Amino acid sequence: MTTIEVWSDLLCPFAYVGLLRLRRARTRLGLDVRIEHHTFPLELFNGPHPRRGTDTEAVGLGQIEPEAGFRVWTAADDLYPHTVLLAAEAVHAASAQSLVAGEELDLALRRAFWTESRSISHRQVILDVAATVPQVDLDELAVALDDGRHRRRVTADFAVAGTDAIPASPTLRLPDGTTVTNPGIDVHWQGPWAEGFPVVAAHDAGVYDELLRRAA
Repeated sequence: MTTIEVWSDLLCPFAYVGLLRLRRARTRLGLDVRIEHHTFPLELFNGPHPRRGTDTEAVGLGQIEPEAGFRVWTAADDLYPHTVLLAAEAVHAASAQSLVAGEELDLALRRAFWTESRSISHRQVILDVAATVPQVDLDELAVALDDGRHRRRVTADFAVAGTDAIPASPTLRLPDGTTVTNPGIDVHWQGPWAEGFPVVAAHDAGVYDELLRRAA
């Protein structure tokens, strides 16, 4: 078994698209490649996540990846998760159980936010989502969140994120050290960020076949 590191933020729609395409390609190719999640905490660079930004990005990215089920935020405004650091910590805690558990919790949290408008900043919501993931030991996850044993992993990732090595979310790092940021998507922003919208000039999901074969 080999691994691909994925550095991303849970509220980054480009990361969600990339992970869906990576997982689909892995299944299609039948390769034994696991995903090792790392946190690229956008809020520590830019401040609290703005709803306007994620709403406009969801509309733009939904056009190229219908399977993602992107929706604009439909729950009450005061429930919007302006921070997802605890959720990122939960992914690290699940990954400590197994990389499969980390993969599946990460995907479930993204779906909960992007499709169901659930406030994944909240401890109980995180645990409720984790309860739907068979690979996760829920009791162990709750203890790990409460004693904060994996918080240092989030801050350690933050120290690396934003450097030349890991410049943005999402960035994939292969076993040979090669890094690729936002694979297969050529995008620019129309108008000011969080006021305009992303325009995808070109996208190629096939790039993940090549990355997986190289990793394997």
